[in-house]
Amino acid sequence: MPTKGPETHHVVPAPSGGWDVKRGGGQRATSHHSTKRDAVSAAREVSRNQGTELRIRNLDGRIASSDSHGRDPNPPRG
Repeated sequence: MPTKGPETHHVVPAPSGGWDVKRGGGQRATSHHSTKRDAVSAAREVSRNQGTELRIRNLDGRIASSDSHGRDPNPPRG
């Protein structure tokens, strides 16, 4: 399962405070938010529209949770 690349979006802590939504492998933020909740909400909408994986990170940079909005490499068995 890739953690970076064009098939993912990430919610990450911004260096200057707040939270950024970034495309996997990208340097610039797609959007910036003052709260993690707002960033996650915006990232989910973008991820659903583009069919990407969403990675939500903690302040320490570790992945706290992830959501699949298409192209799930390990879909649940029916």
